[in-house]
Amino acid sequence: MDHDATSPIPDAHPHHDRALTGAFTAQAEGFNRSSAANDAGLLDAMLALAAPNASDAWLEAACGPGVISRRLAPHARTVHGIDLTPAMVRLAEQSAADAGVENATFAVGDATRTGLAEASFDGAITRFSLHHIPVPGRLLEELARVVRPGGAIVVADHLADDDPSAIAWSQEIERLRDPSHWASLTQERLQALALRAGLTPDGETIVGIELDLDDWLRRGSEDPEGHRLVERLLDEAPGTAARFRVGGEGPARSLGLDVWVGRFLR
Repeated sequence: MDHDATSPIPDAHPHHDRALTGAFTAQAEGFNRSSAANDAGLLDAMLALAAPNASDAWLEAACGPGVISRRLAPHARTVHGIDLTPAMVRLAEQSAADAGVENATFAVGDATRTGLAEASFDGAITRFSLHHIPVPGRLLEELARVVRPGGAIVVADHLADDDPSAIAWSQEIERLRDPSHWASLTQERLQALALRAGLTPDGETIVGIELDLDDWLRRGSEDPEGHRLVERLLDEAPGTAARFRVGGEGPARSLGLDVWVGRFLR
């Protein structure tokens, strides 16, 4: 299959892309080591829904440091990861080499407009990407384009609450912590975007993950005023917040997130 990119495509949203690249350049090493990136339950759920075959070529879109690619590689013929942030791509390449993974390649690219050939992959997977992308349906449409008919697409992202006040509260925290955050989506909205992209549902699950809240905050913006405002908001949690859960006190503070994992057929 031909995975070569065509000529570069101009940025659709250059200001946000710069914010995204800047944020993830700073976060690359920390995210690669984080419990969010390496949560065993979530990785196992994603791999189970992907169900790759040894003859398959897979794409990891917005691959970050390539954690998913390294998990997929032993079960597929090839894995190709793309990410907008060069520092993430370099880290993905180095981490794969350190792990002895020889069938994974990585390149800098926009996951919403990859320039990759149509129907050139047997499957595609993405995690924690949609909440960073303006008009996130563009990513699902692009994955539908590059995956062959009958191929699988697996999407994972942490969910927004259904209650408007809980959504508003959590999104303020998210944007203060990381200016590249765009919007978390509800389960219903994620399902609707996949259907609009022409994808056929083929299974889903929700995995709860627990993060060290202070570690999660440290991996975001270094703006002291932003940190102060986040701490204020943490004390104002609405009782309706269920998908974005803050618990504990002091060094034992935790953040609980519900991550939706959906499998679709092209």
